[in-house]
Amino acid sequence: MKTYLKIFHALRELGLRKLWHYGRYQIGLRSGYYRRVTPNRKGDYPGEPGLPPLTHIPHVNQVTIDLALATADEVCQGVVRLFGGEPVRLDLHVGASSAHWTLLERRPPEEDIKVIWEPARFGWAVTLARAYAFSREAVYAEAFWEKTVEFLTAHPANTGRQWQSAQEVAIRLMALVFCDRVLADAPSSTPENRRMLWTAIAEHAARIPPTLAYARAQNNNHLLAEAAGLYTVGIYLPTHPQAGKWRQLGWRWLNWGFQHQIAETGTYMQHSVNYHRLMLQLALFTDHLRREAGDADWPDQTLARLAAGTRWLWALTDPDTGAVPNLGANDGAYLFPLTAQPHADYRPVVDAAGRAFLGVQVYQQDELHEMGDWFNLEMPNPPDFLHPQAPDILRVVSGEGRGFLRAARFYDRPSHADQLHVDLWWQGVNVALDPGTYRYNAPPPWDNALQSSKVHNTLTVNGQEQMTLAGRFLWLNWAQADIVGHALGEDGQLEWVNAEHDGYTKLGMDHQRKLSRAENGWAVEDTVNPYGEQDVKYHEACLTWLLPDWDWAVEGKDTLRMVGPAFGFTLHISGTDQLYLFRGGETVFGTMPVMPSWGWYSPTYGVKVPALLLVAVRIDRLPMSLISTWQFFD
Repeated sequence: MKTYLKIFHALRELGLRKLWHYGRYQIGLRSGYYRRVTPNRKGDYPGEPGLPPLTHIPHVNQVTIDLALATADEVCQGVVRLFGGEPVRLDLHVGASSAHWTLLERRPPEEDIKVIWEPARFGWAVTLARAYAFSREAVYAEAFWEKTVEFLTAHPANTGRQWQSAQEVAIRLMALVFCDRVLADAPSSTPENRRMLWTAIAEHAARIPPTLAYARAQNNNHLLAEAAGLYTVGIYLPTHPQAGKWRQLGWRWLNWGFQHQIAETGTYMQHSVNYHRLMLQLALFTDHLRREAGDADWPDQTLARLAAGTRWLWALTDPDTGAVPNLGANDGAYLFPLTAQPHADYRPVVDAAGRAFLGVQVYQQDELHEMGDWFNLEMPNPPDFLHPQAPDILRVVSGEGRGFLRAARFYDRPSHADQLHVDLWWQGVNVALDPGTYRYNAPPPWDNALQSSKVHNTLTVNGQEQMTLAGRFLWLNWAQADIVGHALGEDGQLEWVNAEHDGYTKLGMDHQRKLSRAENGWAVEDTVNPYGEQDVKYHEACLTWLLPDWDWAVEGKDTLRMVGPAFGFTLHISGTDQLYLFRGGETVFGTMPVMPSWGWYSPTYGVKVPALLLVAVRIDRLPMSLISTWQFFD
C-alpha cells in the first residue's frame, strides 16, 4: 500500500485523537521534556501507608499450600516460570543501564523487550508473599526483601529499560503494594525496609503522569494499568504531596477506560482473551482497594461494562479445565498469580470477577475461589441462568466438544486477521487451534508472524490477507463480520450459526461460513460468492486448519485421519482439489512451497511447538464452496 494511502486509512480507522496524543508523546520525548520531568534522583517518602496490613488470608487446603510453597521455593532458588512457561533463571539485572529511559526509548533493545520486562513485573514477588501468608515461614519474606532490594539497586529511578514503559512501572508498583501489605508483620519487614519500599513506590508513581499521552494514544491496557497504578498509590501513600492528584487522575482514567474500552456486549477492544483477563485483574485489584479505602462505588456505566466483560470471558472458558481459545495477541500476562491453578486456567479470574461484578458464584469449587478471597469478595449464590454467549465468538456445543466461530465488529485496532476463524475442542482438548503469538519482537520471520489470516482456521482468497498489514502491529482496511443466521436446538443451545465478513469485497467477493453441530462432530461450510459485478475469472481459495501434532494419514485426495492419546478424528473436506500438510515450517505432504510460520502453535509468549497445518486448495469460478466435516472416534 502506498504511503499516502496508509496515512489516510490510519487517520480514518485510528482517529485523529490517538494520532494527536502519539504526536505529543514523540515531541516530549525528542525535545528532552520527559527527561527533565522524570529525573534520576532519589526521593524520600516520610509518611505511612493509608491501608492496614492485609489480614484476610484465604482458607485453602493442604494441596494448595504445598503447591504454593513449592513454587515459592523455586523463586528462592532464583528460578521463575515467565509467561507460565518452563523454569528459567530469575535475572533481576536484565535491562539495567545508567542511561535515562528516554535515551533507551529511541534505541532498539538488546533482546526481545517482553523478555526484559517480564521479571520486573514482580509476579514472583506475589508468589513469595502468598507462600509467606500460608506458611508464616520467614524465608519467603526474606527472599522478597533480598531480591527487591537487589532489583531497586540495579534499576534506580528513571534509568534503564525497566523505567522505559509507564505501564510496566505501574504493574510493578501494584505488586509492591500488595506484597508490602501481606508481608507487613514479617520479621524482615523492618521499618527501614518498608520505608525504602514506600519511597520506591512513590518514585514509580511519579514516572506515570508525564507520559500519560502515550497511554491515551494506545487507549488499551496501557491506559488501564497506568490509571490503576496511580489510583493505587493515591490510596496507599495518602500524605504524599501528589497523592490527591494521583488518586483523582487514576480514578478518572480507570472509569473512562472501562467505559470506552469494553463494548456494551462485553468485548474488550484488544480482541484478545489474554488482555481481557489482564483487564479484569486490574478491575479486581482496584475494586478491592476502593472498598478497603471506603471510596464511592463504581459509576453505573462502569459496573455495566465490567459485568458485560465478565460474561464475555465466562462464555469462552471451559468449566472443566479453564481453557479458552487462544484468541488474539497473547503476551502471557498474568498480574496476580493468586491461585494454585495453572497459568492457562482462566476460571480463577472468571470466578472472582463473577463475585465482584455479577454478584454470582460462577464455579462451585473451593479451589477456584482463592483469588476472589484474596480480594475479600463476598460469596454469592450460584447463577440461575445458562452459560452466556460471547457475541463475537459464538459457541456451538456438539457431543463432547465446544466449537467457536469468530465474527467480530472491530471498533479499535485488531491484533490478528482472524475473521471467521473456527476453534474446536473435544473432551477438553483443542483440536482446531488458534496459533497464538509466539513473539512480538524477534528477527524475521518471527516478528509477530502468527497474526496472519494464512495461519488461522479460516479461508483466504488469491493469497490475500483479510486486511492490509501496514506495520508489525497495525492492520488497516479492517474486515468487519456479521452474523447472518442461526438456529437453536431443543436444548436451547445453538444448533448452527452463519456469519460473513467483508474483507474480500475489494476483490469482488464475499466469504460466508456456517458452523453446525453434527453427530460426533461438526460441519463447517465455507462459501465464496461474487460481490458486485459478474465475475467469470478463476480464483484460488485456500482453506487452512491448524491441528495437533498427532499421528496422521491422508486418505484419498480429501480426507485426513488423526489419532491422539485419548481419541481420534477424521477431517473430510468436500470440494477441494488438493490437500497439503505442513509441520514446523516444513512440508510433510504435497508440493506446495512452505512459509516458515506454517505449522506452529504458541501456547504462551516466547514458546512455539510444532503443529500440523492442513491446507485445502480449490481453483474455480465463483461461487465455490468447501465443506469440512469433523467426525470423532474413541
